[in-house]
Amino acid sequence: MATIEECRAALDKLSDSMGRAEGDVRAAASMERSVSCHVTDLDVTFAGRLTGGRIDVRDTFPGPPREKAQIRLSMTGDDLVALVDGELHFAQAWASGRVRLEAGLRDLFQLRKLL
Repeated sequence: MATIEECRAALDKLSDSMGRAEGDVRAAASMERSVSCHVTDLDVTFAGRLTGGRIDVRDTFPGPPREKAQIRLSMTGDDLVALVDGELHFAQAWASGRVRLEAGLRDLFQLRKLL
């Protein structure tokens, strides 16, 4: 089972990758939105903002998200690490229910460019 530190490192790695992106991926990553990632097996939530093409994690707290972020993810820590490391494909994980993504329709259309 992934630790809180490993999950935080995975989110930092994802943020770094998004910061180096180009083209449509860079445009999708450049949205300004609140973001939360609930790691279900650890029952911890990382909350922050998608800003400047990066994810800025501003808070980590126990339990589910305290506020409804504009982009909400939910998954196990192992799945988060595997997604970021390229060992798990997002579309397959989402289709099988291993990853939950909730956002407004317009945001979902933008986010699909990141996949």
